[in-house]
Amino acid sequence: MTYKNPKEFFPYKTASHISLLKYTKSACGVDFMLNTADSNERQGWFNLHERYKTDFFEFYFFRKASGFMFLDGDKIELHDNCVLIIPPFKRQEWHVQMEELDYTFLIFQEEFVYNFISDKYFMYRLLYCYQSDNPSCFGMDAEQMGSFLALLRKMKSELLSPVADSYHMIVAYLYEFLLLLNRYYAKMFNLPLRLPLNNYAFKYKELLEKNIRQHIRVNDYASMMGISRIALNKAVENEFGVTAVHLLKQRLLLEIKNDLLFSDLSVKEIAYKLHFSAPNHLMRFFKQQTGTTVGEFMEEVKNNGIS
Repeated sequence: MTYKNPKEFFPYKTASHISLLKYTKSACGVDFMLNTADSNERQGWFNLHERYKTDFFEFYFFRKASGFMFLDGDKIELHDNCVLIIPPFKRQEWHVQMEELDYTFLIFQEEFVYNFISDKYFMYRLLYCYQSDNPSCFGMDAEQMGSFLALLRKMKSELLSPVADSYHMIVAYLYEFLLLLNRYYAKMFNLPLRLPLNNYAFKYKELLEKNIRQHIRVNDYASMMGISRIALNKAVENEFGVTAVHLLKQRLLLEIKNDLLFSDLSVKEIAYKLHFSAPNHLMRFFKQQTGTTVGEFMEEVKNNGIS
């Protein structure tokens, strides 16, 4: 089978057209690297005319929603009473009608967190960040959502009428918000929630995010960390309940989908850029992980009417 160039499915939208939206205090109208508002006050950072990524975390609490989006290589169906979490630098493409959305958003730059938390792996410890196995969009009933929205309203109050200790209050609310959401996510998807024995598993997650295009073998990451593959695998299984190989394969699959959806690279070019020895090895890997061929995946995308 001949695999068409993804550019045929996405005319005029190639890698060079993926904008980077940067957080600025002036654009957000607040004095902090954090903001929250309802959709009837500010529409958030949706850009329906092009693909883009942001340099900040985005949390959306949808009371009403329909349509779908692509987040990196995954298609996400939006629905009423759902939460969507988007880490920085994830490629986005939205297919929604703005008038059909009702939501509250929270955005903040990562440095805002690390200004008050000395743990440099804090965001990697949160089960809903930097992972591929469980969804970035999940349901939440109105009562439970109300408890998180109450925290966002407290942040908003401090943002709109700041006083001397507003920064510290916002930090406290944000910390509570992130940890409570982590508990909710862990319970919803039956994920382990325990004190870490070491930082190996979280360091591995960080290295995968930064190096997956250059290194696709677990041994490479173990060497970077100065530990054995056995020790790395044990740490990952203790923290996430899956193997180090599984995490790597899921992250590599996401990168392949990214290139198929958001670049004008051919399958052959993607294979060599990701260090597969031959294009058919990439295609075999894709079929093993998804149950569909690259061609079937792109045909499904085409059938969604995306242009």
